[in-house]
Amino acid sequence: MKPSIPIRDNVGWTLRHAGLSDVGRHREVNEDAFCVLPRYLLFVVADGMGGHKAGSVASRLATDSISEFFGSTEGEDSTWPFHFDPLRSYEENRLFAGIKLANRRIFEASSENADVQGMGTTVVGCVFSGTMCKVYIGHVGDSRCYRWRDGTLDLLTRDHSLVNDYRLAMPHLSSEQMAELPRNVITRALGMQESVLVDIQADVPQVGDVYLLCSDGLSEALADEEIAETLVAHQLDLETIARELVDRANTNGGDDNITVVLVGVDGVHELRDSQKLDDHPTVEIIPRPRKA
Repeated sequence: MKPSIPIRDNVGWTLRHAGLSDVGRHREVNEDAFCVLPRYLLFVVADGMGGHKAGSVASRLATDSISEFFGSTEGEDSTWPFHFDPLRSYEENRLFAGIKLANRRIFEASSENADVQGMGTTVVGCVFSGTMCKVYIGHVGDSRCYRWRDGTLDLLTRDHSLVNDYRLAMPHLSSEQMAELPRNVITRALGMQESVLVDIQADVPQVGDVYLLCSDGLSEALADEEIAETLVAHQLDLETIARELVDRANTNGGDDNITVVLVGVDGVHELRDSQKLDDHPTVEIIPRPRKA
């Protein structure tokens, strides 16, 4: 568990965060990974797949690639090796490019190394922009981002899954027909092809909001109502919420790895130059398998 610490960008976001990853009750290897970069107000969760530990390689490669990208490219090279899209904001471009770079590196590693051939990972990440007063959320696959606001939990992402694709393409299907579809088949992931379609959306945070990033080990084990109950019970203690969510998922079976990252919005305000905090070290949190 990473302690929650206040972090700000140059124009005044004040955030708290907590994160936890657990191997679950039926897996030997934790194929989830997550990272937090306070300096860039960036939060990422990845859920690997591929078997024989390849999933853990893919998820770590995703979080490492995005972390390194944000840490090594700024200014004019902010989206290298991809073009800067003038229709997107600076932070949105950065998140978009970081995820696409992670996809490229996973695909290349999978193509070059037979031991991890076919590996892939889902990913969900968010980056806060003080200049735009928004948070940008990017995802590929079925790892999710929720927002807790004024007692209401909203799912902000749409799973890239077979069920959802059928629901969009064939809305006339009955609930019985939908129930016959396999629920664990995703239709988009990093590393499957040389390029990937990344969904990016923007949200306008309010003071008091909590954003929850998670792998499907949480969302498959807990109904949204159970997640909301945990947030209600421990609204101001993100570490306790993270632990409680993981414990409840394990109580409900713990069939998969479980990863949660919570980001609480404590304030947004303008900072004078003398108040700007830009010396936060890059922080990566490496989830460890739970000991037996």
